[in-house]
Amino acid sequence: MTRQSATQHLAVLEAANLMSTVRRGRGKLHYLNPVPLHDIRERWIGKFERPRLQALGVLKRRAEGAMADTPALVYVIYIESTPEKVWHALTDADLTAEYWGHSNVSDWQSGSTWEHRRTDGTGVADVVGAVMESDPPKRLVTTWAAPGDERADGPSRVTFDIEPYGEIVRLTVTHENLADEAERNAAAAGWAAVLSNLKSFIETGTPLPQKPWLVPER
Repeated sequence: MTRQSATQHLAVLEAANLMSTVRRGRGKLHYLNPVPLHDIRERWIGKFERPRLQALGVLKRRAEGAMADTPALVYVIYIESTPEKVWHALTDADLTAEYWGHSNVSDWQSGSTWEHRRTDGTGVADVVGAVMESDPPKRLVTTWAAPGDERADGPSRVTFDIEPYGEIVRLTVTHENLADEAERNAAAAGWAAVLSNLKSFIETGTPLPQKPWLVPER
């Protein structure tokens, strides 16, 4: 495949939202984006097609694993909404309970703590962290860890970048510093589900059927 042909193929994938890109210095990193495929699976594809989509997930991890010093996971989704509404959906405790199955609780100020609490009445937090950066409705950066987990290399970090894209919104989620391949695999499945559910909830008012794996691992 020639360089020109490869560039054309990447452009087609990016236009279809099956490829997301991140600029690092002068370079441009490419990531396979499984969120649209997951959205199709939840709505239209039966259980017999799931192994094929899982195989695409393996391909994504192998392709990106060859790149050094890059974010672990980068997902992009387009939502028919406004940046303000997307920010509200990500940070409001009642709304996150609707489509995420957990309540995200914080005042969302830089330096504050936050908790990802169960909605079963116990108030137990499965994920805790700190708000590293808060610039509503554009950008939110938080750390993620299990309560009491103190890894030597620190917790993982999640960045939400919200930007207008014409009359809709482009949401980019970057999850970095994952501990190992198992945590990466769980996070990959979790974020694809959460983002599809978020899109459905904002655009239709109804989330997709809840799944037990809607919570990304740290």
